[in-house]
Amino acid sequence: MSRSKSTLATDLRALVTTSTIIDRPIDLETYGYDASFMTQLSPRAPDVAVIARCREDVSAVLRYANERGIPVTPRGAASGQAGGSVALHGGIVLSVHAMDRVIEIDTANMQVFVEPGVVHSRLNETLARDRLIFPPDPGSSRMATLGGMASTNAHGMRAVKYGPTASWVLGLEVVLANGDVIETGSIGSRAKQSSSGLDLTKLLVGSEGTLGVFTRLRLKAMPIPPARALVMGVFDVLENAGQAVQSVFAAGITASAIEIVDARSIKAINLYRPNLKLPDAEALLFFEVDGAPAGVRWEAEKIADTIRSRATRVDWSDEPKQMAALWEGRSVVGAAIGLLRPGSNRAYCGEDICVPVARIPETLREIQEISRRFDIPIATYGHIGNGNLHPGHLIDARDPDESRRVLLVADAIHDLALRMGGTTTGEHGVGAVRRPYMEREHGPALEAMRAIKRALDPNGILNPGKIFLTRRPQVT
Repeated sequence: MSRSKSTLATDLRALVTTSTIIDRPIDLETYGYDASFMTQLSPRAPDVAVIARCREDVSAVLRYANERGIPVTPRGAASGQAGGSVALHGGIVLSVHAMDRVIEIDTANMQVFVEPGVVHSRLNETLARDRLIFPPDPGSSRMATLGGMASTNAHGMRAVKYGPTASWVLGLEVVLANGDVIETGSIGSRAKQSSSGLDLTKLLVGSEGTLGVFTRLRLKAMPIPPARALVMGVFDVLENAGQAVQSVFAAGITASAIEIVDARSIKAINLYRPNLKLPDAEALLFFEVDGAPAGVRWEAEKIADTIRSRATRVDWSDEPKQMAALWEGRSVVGAAIGLLRPGSNRAYCGEDICVPVARIPETLREIQEISRRFDIPIATYGHIGNGNLHPGHLIDARDPDESRRVLLVADAIHDLALRMGGTTTGEHGVGAVRRPYMEREHGPALEAMRAIKRALDPNGILNPGKIFLTRRPQVT
């Protein structure tokens, strides 16, 4: 270890009160990865990692780093797939995963105060005791932290009805780049809405650690819907599946979730759970509805009637066991895809596009063509109700040529999303992986983003190299 890195660790140990400093090279290797293919190819270990355990230590670390121009990379569970929580320029990784207290549940005002390291599934297990729920529902519920979800503005399966994480964050405690602590959403507020001043909460949610570090979140909760039902439609033609979704919206029904799995995904699910015996088809759609029991049953029957003319088969249920069996097919697809090609692994790149709902069938067919063109198997599933698709690329990572070709696949898929009038990321965030597409996607608005970044982080220490290029800080 060079003297500058050794001095950095020594200085940080003198600064913090309850946090842990990690500087052994073998321990730091872990911090060079997230779930992205980018970090599989090129891990980026930091010079030092800090496992923060209190706001005061977060503030002290940022103040120290800002004065010296040392880059700081905020980090949670590192389940992200865009290289957002790895230190591209070395310096300090500031992990807040150990700040994991559910501070308070205010049932009267249907709010909950949490630290950023609280895992999503644990929060909802805790809220369930009071018959409350935090509706955003990422597929990585048992890994994703609330701080990470807010950082990337995570969406999930039920965003079609309940919206993204941003819709459920009422306020934040944030440590800025210079170490100052601010509270957004009005100091001490428990109001559920406000028109007071600039909406800094919405600005910071989705900023991916480039504008500040979250140390507390004030979240909105809602009563658990008393009933749910699930409708499954089987389609031999992709275009019919897309039209079915549009017809359900036209019928005035807002499902809580609308999910799609393509033919390869169906095959993967049947390999993973043979007992499900899902039918071979070009696509399956899953519609979930929730609310009062009578209304749920009516909506499920209405959806089934609406899509029946386009589907080859329609099943629905509001019985918990039957519904769980139907829903299991969608829930296991992410894990199942690897079975399509034994010995392969899934490359998380080009995995999170979002396109207009009307163009989903066209997009799915083009993804199949990209798969053929580059000879990389791709199974696609996603949140069709919002147009958010997750192509899963299967490669042998030991083969350099396949690793090369899958990056071309990712580029082609990102290009496809923009050509379709969509975005390169529907819910996983920009990070480092999708930064090259931001100029094309946002045009002059990207400079407005950079101006905000310069205003809040003039020395460019916070998560440099993410979302947009900024001046690279140097360790002194």
